[in-house]
Parts: sequence; structure tokens; C-alpha cells
Amino acid sequence: MIVLTDAVLITAIVQRGSADAVVQAAQEAGSQGATIFYAHGTGIRQKRLGILGLMVNTEKEVIYIVAPEDQADLIFERIFVTAKLDTPGMGILWMTHLEKMATYVPREIAARFGLHADAKK
Repeated sequence: MIVLTDAVLITAIVQRGSADAVVQAAQEAGSQGATIFYAHGTGIRQKRLGILGLMVNTEKEVIYIVAPEDQADLIFERIFVTAKLDTPGMGILWMTHLEKMATYVPREIAARFGLHADAKK
């Protein structure tokens, strides 16, 4: 087993319909992929917002991206901008350090980075 220790999990909760654009921006910043799933959100705002009583969409998309620490800040920034998270009610974004993770790593890639079974990077 190859254990990687220099990774972070970036989690974004965005408005329904935004995930594809967010993931594309993250990939352009170096992300290798993402997991997207749907959720129903609630918060301090009720379903009606503003003097016109406009409905706020409570259907959300949740995005998980595992990234190397050295690329994480750029990916994080791109997600923030693309998802328009500087606008109230558009979502939330956070990053969590992963103590360790493991997945299949092809031998030729592992060799390129000097990794082998039971190695840590």
C-alpha cells in the first residue's frame, strides 16, 4: 500500500447547477477530478429572501476534490471565484488536511516519484 500524506480535501457546497463550471475551473487549476452529489440545504435564511419574498433555492451541489497541498490554494481560489462565493447565499467552501490517504497508484508513476509499497510521501 502506498500512503500519501501531503493531500487536502476541498469541499464546496454551491448552488444547484453550478458544480460543472466549478469543477471545470478546478481542473484548469490542476485538480485531477471531483466527486459531486446533491443535497438539500437550510440555514439562517428562510426560504424567502428580500422585500419581494423571492424564493431561495435550497437544492445544493456538494463537491469533493482531493488535491496535493502545493496546488490546493490555487484550486481553492478558483472555486471561490467561479462559484461566486463572495455573494450572500451562494454557498460555502473549506479545506481539510488529510492525515493520510491511499489509492491505486500505477507502478510506473510510483517509480517516477520513488514510491513503493508501505512508502510515505
